[in-house]
Amino acid sequence: MEESIRFYREVMGLELQGRHEIPENKAEIAFLGDKKSDARLELTYWKEKKDWTQGDELDHIAFAVPNMEEAIRTFKEQKVEIAMEPYSLKGSTTKIAFIKDPNEIWLEIIETG
Repeated sequence: MEESIRFYREVMGLELQGRHEIPENKAEIAFLGDKKSDARLELTYWKEKKDWTQGDELDHIAFAVPNMEEAIRTFKEQKVEIAMEPYSLKGSTTKIAFIKDPNEIWLEIIETG
């Protein structure tokens, strides 16, 4: 949980909005929010869960950035794993890329500028 919170704060620019234990689920949750919008991310740490079934995980989360080149350079400086370098889908001029968070979750980065 500490590593994930640090990543989403320091690398992705989110702000920690709250964090607490859920004893009956043997879990801890943390909420992080975007300073420029109402977007909010909930992280859950299941302290005793060892196996995962379909639906317990997710595909990916997307974040918009104004400048892809600058964002990728910053991620590399912070030693973030780049899963897919920037590219455009056929017929599109929008650049996208994928990075991985500390738990190997793919994060899509979309250039908005």
